[in-house]
Amino acid sequence: MHLFQDFTIHFRRNCYLCTFVNTMNVKMEKINYSTFEVARLKSMEIATDIPVNPSKYRVLTGDRPTGNLHVGHYFGSLKNRVDIQRLGVETFIVIADYQVLTDRDAFDKISEYVYELTLDYLACGLAPEKYRTHIFPHSYVPELNQLLLPFLTLVSNAELERNPTIKEEISVSGQKTINAGMYVYPVHQAADILFCKSNIVPVGKDQLPHIELTRTIARRFNTKYGCDVFREPSGLLSDTPMILGLDGNQKMSKSRHNAIAIKATADETQQMVRTAKTDSERLITCDPDRRPEVANLLRLAALCMDTTPEQVADEVGNGGAKKLKEVVTDALNTHFAPIRQRRTELEKDRTYIRKVLEKGTEHARTVAEQTLEEVRDAMNMALW
Repeated sequence: MHLFQDFTIHFRRNCYLCTFVNTMNVKMEKINYSTFEVARLKSMEIATDIPVNPSKYRVLTGDRPTGNLHVGHYFGSLKNRVDIQRLGVETFIVIADYQVLTDRDAFDKISEYVYELTLDYLACGLAPEKYRTHIFPHSYVPELNQLLLPFLTLVSNAELERNPTIKEEISVSGQKTINAGMYVYPVHQAADILFCKSNIVPVGKDQLPHIELTRTIARRFNTKYGCDVFREPSGLLSDTPMILGLDGNQKMSKSRHNAIAIKATADETQQMVRTAKTDSERLITCDPDRRPEVANLLRLAALCMDTTPEQVADEVGNGGAKKLKEVVTDALNTHFAPIRQRRTELEKDRTYIRKVLEKGTEHARTVAEQTLEEVRDAMNMALW
């Protein structure tokens, strides 16, 4: 199928565009974090328009360098990033190393994880040398971070404290003392998004409050300073059901030790799938409500095989959990074999990985400097 057509159909089926309530017309109007409505029709319109007018769009996305990416990351975001890139949409990918410090004390492996994350990106198909894709570490773009100070003056402490995502992340972190970086990192994230004037941010549903805050900051800045410096971005949400971990009852996550790393070997994949939770029924059926663990494995195999969970269930039939796990293992290893091979080749050239990051950083700094100059002009801080 042609890439444009494939992308449009995929996003019509699998993406939402979150629309937001634009009721703000005063200095510190309340941010509403709970009334987001999903507009599938709008998502379909944008998905149709991106292949036709890719130059209208700019994407900002990224990850924190806390470990290797897993298959949940791949199907949840990486694959879509590659598709968007191939359509010619300029894509900025920030490796958010500073944000690692907000909810954990460990920092000894940040540099190595930046390297590992970049390997995962390139192996999965992100190609800075071929497309307009820029990969860069957060800490190497100081101009970006300069936006944090004026942005902090546009939000109140109460608004940051009400952010539901922050509440959840604080709870999950298990920290007894919460540093200030945790509370303000949604503003830092807004700087990430706005510095390059992106208007599309692929996010999970739990990240929508951050997008709403970013839109609010952009709107407040433009209103306060009587300018049109920033665009209000929209969050694109994948409609793909959440990939559960091998324990069958939690989101796949490296921190929960229930994930299959993209870089895992075929043998490691087989061993991990064997530990996956299923049930005692021999006939394999796709019934997410009654058999969530089995349905999750069927979904994994279906994503790898580009088919449906029901078709995978029909293939397994009366084979039981053993046959199901064999099918899942084969599907995963077949799908990720070329990615893993590419990753092994990239590991031999650490200098190349560094050059990718240096080039991405150089471009990001150039863009950030231009934006910062506009910001200074708007705030009457430009030197005479």
